[in-house]
Amino acid sequence: MAATVQQILQSKGNASYSVTPDTTVLQALVLMAERNVSAVLVMEGEQLAGIFTERDYARKVVLKGLASKDTKVGSLMTPNVLTVSPNHTIDDCMCIITNNHVRHLPVVDHGKVIGLISIGDAVKSVMEQQQATIDQLSGYISGGMTT
Repeated sequence: MAATVQQILQSKGNASYSVTPDTTVLQALVLMAERNVSAVLVMEGEQLAGIFTERDYARKVVLKGLASKDTKVGSLMTPNVLTVSPNHTIDDCMCIITNNHVRHLPVVDHGKVIGLISIGDAVKSVMEQQQATIDQLSGYISGGMTT
């Protein structure tokens, strides 16, 4: 049975970090460094407005010579973020991540953000599934060879 986003959230927790569009890039980077994450959600109240990532910082601040302490996240965030539901499979997520060249997927349930999964979370889940299959096959083979 394919693993779901809900299973990842149950395993890792629902923690996600957010800022508002008016947060400065520097403040967002400080939060990201403190929490050891590479992305923060940009929220307007309960609504997901976008996502701000290290990639956004590198491409939209550093390369353009903007000042992190003066620039607002809202002007640089990636809007119209692709999201998944708790019922999506990890295979679905891997396809979305690969086909759209993104690294983070906010998890939305009934219009409310309930978590965030990363490409690392998805890869870890796939590896765990593969290891479980290997263990099952090894048990089957070794069990079938004993008399």
